[in-house]
Amino acid sequence: MNVPRDHLPRLFGVTPATAEHHSAAGGRRTIPECQVVREDVLTIEVEGIGAYSLMWTPTDEPPGDVGYTAQDGVLADGDIPEALALATGFAFTEGIIDTLSDIAAMWICHERPDVVNLRLAHPDEANVRRRNVVVNSSCGVCGGREQLFDGVTCTAPPTGNLRLRIADLATIRTGMQDRQRVFGATGGTHGATLFGPDLQLLAVAEDLGRHNALDKVIGRHFLSGQSFAGCGAFISSRVSYEMAAKAVRAGLEVLAAISAPSSLAIELAQRHGLTLCGFVRDDRAMVYAHPQRIID
Repeated sequence: MNVPRDHLPRLFGVTPATAEHHSAAGGRRTIPECQVVREDVLTIEVEGIGAYSLMWTPTDEPPGDVGYTAQDGVLADGDIPEALALATGFAFTEGIIDTLSDIAAMWICHERPDVVNLRLAHPDEANVRRRNVVVNSSCGVCGGREQLFDGVTCTAPPTGNLRLRIADLATIRTGMQDRQRVFGATGGTHGATLFGPDLQLLAVAEDLGRHNALDKVIGRHFLSGQSFAGCGAFISSRVSYEMAAKAVRAGLEVLAAISAPSSLAIELAQRHGLTLCGFVRDDRAMVYAHPQRIID
């Protein structure tokens, strides 16, 4: 039975747009409700530091009044709100915070769901590389070669406990893709998942920006207070330097991707004990750094 469009559940992260479909044979037809991925702005106001505006895709309903305090933890009904997860992941991988104790408070008000307010416990000790910037959906970090490598700090070096097979990576990839609802509707998002030592999926996210998708899953796990020991990540994008840097920053043991890595990503992974896999397709993959964790 066909369900009227008005009765379909709303999918956040998707926006209707009118488009014309053209073909080489000369055919042309109007599509009145072509579904496209939503692009919006999330501003992270860090008191005493500055503002960071991220171009992102909100895939959850606006959470209302939510927050986090050092005393009470996450103040929200249900799961950790996506905007809090992204803001936390960004602040962590950016180096603004190192541990949960660095956050005095964080909150979102229902009047401004596009703004996350972050108060640091010790703002004078924050390691800030850039202030008051707009980070677009493909934005990375800037700086000279040695400055880039010297600026990456690992909060918890890999313990070396994670072992997995290529077939396990294929299963993780399928689990991530099955949860990418916005991609299924638009084909316009990147996906990321964080998995644990027993290969269960700890967090899954999608976003127009590949950096945001990875920050979302890192931030969600970070806010839960759990360790990253023995964890890995799978992403649907290529692996650039900044994606590898986020994995190193969290102390992940494995970073696997559907697409290709860059030369700097490989060098960074080799320096920091990160197993880096690219071109993970079905029952095969290329392993570019620290292959000892792949047990086929």
